[in-house]
Amino acid sequence: MPEPLWKPAPQRVERANMTRFIRFVNDRQGTDFHDYAALYQWSIDSRAEFWSAVWDFGGIKASKPAEQVLTGGDKMPGAKWFVGSELNFAENLLRYNDDKTALVFCNEVGHNRSLTYAQLNTAVRRLAASLRALGVQKGDRVVGFIPNMPETIAAMLAATSIGAIWSSCSPDFGFQGVMDRFGQIQPKVMFCADGYFYGGKVFDCLERAAHVGREIGSLERIVVIPYTTEAPDVSNVPGGVLWDDFLADDAPALEFEQTAFDHPVYIMYSSGTTGVPKCIVHGAGGTLIQHLKELILHCDLGREDKIFYFTTCGWMMWNWLVSSLAVGATLVLYDGNPFHPGPEVLWKMAQDQGVTIFGTSARYLAALEKSGLRPGEQFDLGDLKAILSTGSPLAPEQFEWVYEAIKGELCLSSISGGTDIISCFAGGNPIAPVYAGQLQAPGLGMAVQAWSFDGKAMWGQKGELVCVKAFPSMPVYFWNDEDGAKYRAAYFERFDNIWHHGDFCEMTPQGGVIIYGRSDATLNPGGVRIGTAEIYRQVEAMSEIADSLVVGQQWQGDERVVLFVKMAEGKVLDDEMTARIKSTIRANTTPRHVPARIVAVDDIPYTISGKKVEMAVRNVIHGQPVLNKDALANPQALDLYADREELQR
Repeated sequence: MPEPLWKPAPQRVERANMTRFIRFVNDRQGTDFHDYAALYQWSIDSRAEFWSAVWDFGGIKASKPAEQVLTGGDKMPGAKWFVGSELNFAENLLRYNDDKTALVFCNEVGHNRSLTYAQLNTAVRRLAASLRALGVQKGDRVVGFIPNMPETIAAMLAATSIGAIWSSCSPDFGFQGVMDRFGQIQPKVMFCADGYFYGGKVFDCLERAAHVGREIGSLERIVVIPYTTEAPDVSNVPGGVLWDDFLADDAPALEFEQTAFDHPVYIMYSSGTTGVPKCIVHGAGGTLIQHLKELILHCDLGREDKIFYFTTCGWMMWNWLVSSLAVGATLVLYDGNPFHPGPEVLWKMAQDQGVTIFGTSARYLAALEKSGLRPGEQFDLGDLKAILSTGSPLAPEQFEWVYEAIKGELCLSSISGGTDIISCFAGGNPIAPVYAGQLQAPGLGMAVQAWSFDGKAMWGQKGELVCVKAFPSMPVYFWNDEDGAKYRAAYFERFDNIWHHGDFCEMTPQGGVIIYGRSDATLNPGGVRIGTAEIYRQVEAMSEIADSLVVGQQWQGDERVVLFVKMAEGKVLDDEMTARIKSTIRANTTPRHVPARIVAVDDIPYTISGKKVEMAVRNVIHGQPVLNKDALANPQALDLYADREELQR
């Protein structure tokens, strides 16, 4: 039995929102739950009662109550939640209107400003009036090609207060990447900044924004936020207007358009590395209630907290973070390179701002460890109570490093879900221990299991991550998918009426979940299925290796494992290093995991949201096209993998 790395003190358990919720449910249902396991089982056995309790505990504001909490609950897709209810997403996020700080904005060039809840409400009111004057109505699309800054949140809230649908992507997307997304949904208004800062450089956005404006005929206005310059020239931007000129001077009180529970609020996008991205439509009510559950219960977020997540507006963690406004917390936003001018920047910000919940990615934590920085020794992190990590599996060694180098007394919550559900299947539990390599628990109301390839549930073994019962934050539909064929193919083709997520996972005896990475990038040498994360864990722990990527190569009627490594500065891949890599993998996994070829490369390709693109590299080495390079942060890296002599023998 493994030993926990951390256990919550009794006082912390007593004060936790999860404990308050257990008491709330016991009083309401006449139950006698004493721990998370009992609460979780009830939450999936009695879904209507559970989600109704979350609605009330989270204080969701609605103009009409639900006539029925759940109909068609045995169908995926097909289940309907809170039927007959009407609410407004923005109204729930703007329930506070006072002098408490709502947003703190920092960036890599030292900008630092804040907005109170009252100031945010005022900005949203003025923007909403301008959007209405332009003719924006319920169901119209309003988009942001924009950095992670306060204006982005105000624009989203203004759009959704009208019942319009918001969609965004980060400003580092190329023109085609923006078109592949916004071009499909035909927005009426686009918000953008004149540029952005990254790694000590300034990048222009106006040329791409103008190009987008000329290509998307539905765009009537492009609102430009001065960010890198004081007075940007928008004369060449179709429908271009500066932010201050767009804001209504004399705006009436906010009028929140009431919508059905499943009325679209966000359009998100699949990674788009194997074709044009799928447009995933999420409903207002499902997004809101799922985020409130995760923030209040699984993250223990309260009004006194300051929550930070390192994210761009092109990643679902931005949408997730913004819902913290509904709790009345302070959101800390950051724009720029997290390692410029050095690895300490985010931790100095966490110290200066008193961050209590710090969110990031496993990739960032691995890079931070390799930088040699030990934040807990250099900064006062006394306010920090939790670290959240997602994007890829957090290795057991990284769990241990966080407790050694950052802080010993905190809840380290590795979380896993995705854009597809705009939330998590599994994540944190502030009243439970933390075990190295494990997500603490499946999320309340999420009937998560590990299934064998032939559809049988397994415990203590690696299998396909599935969810066997419907949940409120399933997409309401895909855009331009009238018969639902793309939607069904994405999640329900593998197992009938069962959500198949495309991850490998394992349900542990401790009640936790281990995520092994994507199963759609599965290696299959000799017919044995291997998750790529098992190899990354061994390789990226080696100080000589800065990064790596592993794929399967079709070879002589079978498949062989090929490992690409980006060596650390001053290190080379020689015969001795190759032998060390192979012996390390063999000793800690199985002989099947040992790569047949190890190849040095100068760069590893990533999507703009920070995910390795194994499938794109696999296509390149097999001479197949990569259909959407604009989804990549560094598309030029793919050229490094073409026609490699090492792969021809």
